[in-house]
Amino acid sequence: MEEYLPLIIQLISGAAGGNLAAKLLPKLNLGTLGNSISGILGGGLGGYLLGMLGLGTDGGMDISGILGSVAGGGVGGGVIMAIVGAIKSSMSK
Repeated sequence: MEEYLPLIIQLISGAAGGNLAAKLLPKLNLGTLGNSISGILGGGLGGYLLGMLGLGTDGGMDISGILGSVAGGGVGGGVIMAIVGAIKSSMSK
C-alpha cells in the first residue's frame, strides 16, 4: 500500500489543482466533474513526468516526498484542466 500512496496523493491533489485552476480561469471552467476528472488525469501525468525527469519522489513518505507529490499533482492537474478547457472553448466558437 505504501508504494501507491504517492500516486493517490498526486491524483487527489490533481483534482484539487484542476478545480483551483477553474476558479482562477473561469472561461476555461469545465464544471466540477470535468475539472476533477481532467485534474486527476493531469495529477497522474504530472507525477509521472516528474519521475521521468528525476524530480519526482522515490516513494518515500517523508515531508519532501509528500510535498513533491502534492506539487506535481496539483500543477499537472491545473495544466491539463486549462488545456482541455482551452480546447473546449475554442471548439465551441
